[in-house]
Amino acid sequence: MVGTEQSPPGNNHQQQVDDEKLAKQKAIDEWLPITGSRNAKWWYSAFHNVTAMVGAGVLSLPYAMSELGWGPGVVILVLSWVITLYTLWQMVEMHEMVPGKRFDRYHELGQHAFGEKLGLYIVVPQQLICEVGVCIVYMVTGGKSLKKFHDTVCPDCKNIKVTFFIMIFASVHFVLSHLPNFNSISGVSLAAAVMSLSYSTIAWSASLHKGVQPDVQYGYKAKSTTGTVFNFLSALGDVAFAYAGHNVVLEIQATIPSTPEKPSKGPMWKGVLVAYIVVALCYFPVALIGYWMYGNSVQDNILISLEKPSWLIAMANMFVVIHVIGSYQIYAMPVFDMMETLLVKKLNFTPSWMLRFCVRNFYVAMTMFVGITFPFFGGLLGFFGGFAFAPTTYFLPCVMWLAIYKPKKFGLSWWANWVCIVFGVLLMVLSPIGGLRSIIIQAKTYKFYN
Repeated sequence: MVGTEQSPPGNNHQQQVDDEKLAKQKAIDEWLPITGSRNAKWWYSAFHNVTAMVGAGVLSLPYAMSELGWGPGVVILVLSWVITLYTLWQMVEMHEMVPGKRFDRYHELGQHAFGEKLGLYIVVPQQLICEVGVCIVYMVTGGKSLKKFHDTVCPDCKNIKVTFFIMIFASVHFVLSHLPNFNSISGVSLAAAVMSLSYSTIAWSASLHKGVQPDVQYGYKAKSTTGTVFNFLSALGDVAFAYAGHNVVLEIQATIPSTPEKPSKGPMWKGVLVAYIVVALCYFPVALIGYWMYGNSVQDNILISLEKPSWLIAMANMFVVIHVIGSYQIYAMPVFDMMETLLVKKLNFTPSWMLRFCVRNFYVAMTMFVGITFPFFGGLLGFFGGFAFAPTTYFLPCVMWLAIYKPKKFGLSWWANWVCIVFGVLLMVLSPIGGLRSIIIQAKTYKFYN
């Protein structure tokens, strides 16, 4: 009939195919751990960020101070706090800079800034090194803190190898790793955040109670100039490791609901500010008081330097264990998301409980095995800290900001970003050198699976 147009049957079919594709995509997004639940409140962001940031790294800060010295140590600590807060603000801002689109994962923002392929190549390896590195270091920390707790509570008991304690710690994760998404681990994360504040407070208040040690020395520990320089570089890595929360910040923000009137960056930024105040309350007293009391004889984990009162040290070590359990989960969740996305979207596996069970158990077993094989705590922090955390925390957000927003040359924003980039690149290049050297020195006397 003239005047009435009928849509060709092909169009209806195409529409149907598109709808099916969208429905399938939506179902996959709801199954994946990062995008599965978007009803988080601002305080979720606060304690997720505290748990991600205040890790075992805080306990090595007095040791880092002993290798940096008073002047450089204080400057680097304060600079790191300011720079990482600035780069974290940038990431929160960039989460929804394209109207109607959310960059739920660090690599999605990288793809927007650098292009589809290059973005993946730049961000994914660094993010994976960070997250897997943290999980391995936390396996070691959890095991060592459990052993310290056991030895403190029961000094006359039979000596048990660290290896077995790492296995005990890992057994918790074989269960917890099956919580489906970020919001489902918020209870674990809250407990971990409270614990981090608790053991940090115990660390500095017990040090203060002990008072300045009689033969305290603040000079550099190493006898040679070479040793001093290498130790200084390794300490830079320890500081970088202490500010590692950026790797999961977009993923945390993805769990907060967002509308054009009320974008997610409002509640997220509120949470970040609270988290950074807590970070300052944990880091600065521990680093400065720990170094002031023990000088250069402080251990690479301040709790080891504190022998008495034994009940308090046992409690602090248990707090560390609980905190590290939460931290491990926060860093493992984006890795689970990457692995599950690859299997479901690229290799067309069906999203199922069984797939998740196999993927997550494999990951926990792998991090446990590497942790048992190489438990060089201090050296690992220095090496991973510089190699992977410096880029993703100190300067990658700035490079993305310059690439996307193109601020005016020699303006305030331009200068701020370039200062962060130079500082971050120096950290990235220098600190792994010191970290690797201390791993080699420790490895000389190390017996495998001891």
